[in-house]
Amino acid sequence: MHPDRFLDDLTAKPARLIALADSIDDGSAFAWPGVRPTDRVLLTGMGSSWFAAQVAALRLRRVGVAAVAELASAERSWPAAPDLTVVAISASGGSTETLDLVRELDGARVVALTNTEASPLRELAAEVVDLLAGTEVSGVACRSELHTIVALLALEEQLSGTSLGLAAACRAAARAVEHLLVTRDAWVSEAAERLAGPNGTWLVAPADRIASALQGALMFREVPRRQADGCETGDWSHVDVYLTKTHDYRALVFPGSRYDAEAARWMGERSATVVAVQPEGADAFGAAQQVVRYPAGDHPLTPLLVETTVAELVAEHLFAHATTS
Repeated sequence: MHPDRFLDDLTAKPARLIALADSIDDGSAFAWPGVRPTDRVLLTGMGSSWFAAQVAALRLRRVGVAAVAELASAERSWPAAPDLTVVAISASGGSTETLDLVRELDGARVVALTNTEASPLRELAAEVVDLLAGTEVSGVACRSELHTIVALLALEEQLSGTSLGLAAACRAAARAVEHLLVTRDAWVSEAAERLAGPNGTWLVAPADRIASALQGALMFREVPRRQADGCETGDWSHVDVYLTKTHDYRALVFPGSRYDAEAARWMGERSATVVAVQPEGADAFGAAQQVVRYPAGDHPLTPLLVETTVAELVAEHLFAHATTS
């Protein structure tokens, strides 16, 4: 890992998203060969790959596909069968747990989703879908996690027969990420100061975008090596609310859940420190002392593709200032 190169990877996001949109438009990106709507779909991987898989599996079930997301380290999963398609996700193509699960599911159709040209996973898979995220010079899975989400949305399009406007979503996300990068001097220092508490940082997102909270928390752990964890908004009132009573609670919230108000009430009553990330024009999260805004346009997928960038930029800021102080 080279966390000192993390900002290089982040600043490359907009151009990579534009290039991805162009590839989606010309049909050269994210064709999923042989995956049928009648298949059972097992989305599996570790870390960032699993975070993205959870969002995708939820969305696929909503359009009638029998899909689950499972950590590749699980002892057992669905039995291998001709109607089982395994989407094995690993940016490096070398995750030990993912490779082990693929080997155990001999008899299932395996499609690899990866960012490398040569890897053990490519050799084991019947088909390969390339992430097209480019080399991440920091070694941190940031663009590859984003491209994984887009690739799995393309799978949803294929299996549902319904367009999600992915090229337009990528272009909208590129504009929003560019805005966050260009304006970061105006907000990132304040956000970092608010979120860098003595007890850690908690990230909260709706079930539909749970990857934002989980990936964002991972960025706090992986880059500046700070305590952080992610939680789903509705579940927050059942599992994390207790910490607001005993800790100096610092939360980075990605609003959009129908249960936002309940979480905001508890955070406000217990004087939590809260930074929210929201599109321009959206009503501010009730307990937020700071709201980081970005131009979302009118595409519903923009938050899913953009909001984690805020967590990444805060994590990078904390790393850079820790190493220079």
